[in-house]
Amino acid sequence: MQNLLDTLKKASEFLARKGLEKSRVEAEHVFAAGLGLKRLDLYLQFERLLTDVEVEKLRALIVRRGNREPLQHIVGQVEFRDLVLKSDKRALIPRPETEELVDHALELFSAEQAVRVLDLGTGSGAIALALASERAHWKVDAVDRSTEALALARENAVRCGLVERVNFAESDWFAAVTDAYDLIISNPPYLTEAEVAVAEPEVREFDPKSALVAAEDGLADLRKILEGAAKHLRPGGWVLCETGIDQHLALAELSAKLGYVEAAGLPDMSGRARFWKAKKA
Repeated sequence: MQNLLDTLKKASEFLARKGLEKSRVEAEHVFAAGLGLKRLDLYLQFERLLTDVEVEKLRALIVRRGNREPLQHIVGQVEFRDLVLKSDKRALIPRPETEELVDHALELFSAEQAVRVLDLGTGSGAIALALASERAHWKVDAVDRSTEALALARENAVRCGLVERVNFAESDWFAAVTDAYDLIISNPPYLTEAEVAVAEPEVREFDPKSALVAAEDGLADLRKILEGAAKHLRPGGWVLCETGIDQHLALAELSAKLGYVEAAGLPDMSGRARFWKAKKA
C-alpha cells in the first residue's frame, strides 16, 4: 500500500512531465476531489495509506489531467467570484477575466438601482448568476442557443439558490428577445480559427468551439450584439462585452455608426484591451 504523500509526489512528477507548470498544486486539487476532501485536509493525512481502489481512482483522474483535460472538468466545478459553479464540456469554463466584466457592469449603475439585464450567450450562467447574487434589485434574463449550455446554467442556478432570480431561455442572440433592458452583457465568441489553433489544449480540445470562434476576424458576433443591443436597450442603457485582440477600432467605428452616444474600450488587469462598452442615447 502507498501513503498519500508518496502517491501525490508521483502524480505531481507525472503532470510535470506532461508540461503542466503548477503540477503539485494541480495534483493536490485532483487528489482532494478524488478523495472527497478539502485541499488543505490533504496535509493532515500525508501518512494515510491509500487503498488499491483509491489509488486506481486517483491514477485515472491524474491521467485525464495529463491528457490536458481541464482541471475544472475533472473536479467538476469552478469558482467564479463568490459562486462555485458546476463545470463540464457543455459550456465554456468561466475565466478570471470574465469576473472583471462583471465588475465593469456593477460600476455602471448604483447598487440601489433596479436594473433590467440581458446576458447573451450565457453558457454556464456565470455572468447572470453573479450579477443576480451581487445585486438584489437587478432582474436578469439569460439566453443561449445551446440547450446543453442552458441545462448547465439552470443546474448552476439551483446550486447557487438563484432559480427565482434569473430567467433562462433559448435564443440565438436576439432572435427570441422581445423586451428592453438597461444592460446587455455578453462574453461572446471573438477568436479566429488561427487563434484557437495555437491555444492551449485545454481550450483547443475541450471548450465548445461555438463558444470561442466567430467569423469576420472574430468580429461577427460582436457586430450582431452591438446591432441588436441598439434596438433592445432602454434610453441611457449600456451594452458591455468581452472582446478579442485588436478589435476595438472596428467596434468604435461600428458604435458610432449605430448611434451610441458614448463608447470606450476597457483594459483588463494585465492592461490588455479586453472589454467594450457603449451607451444608447
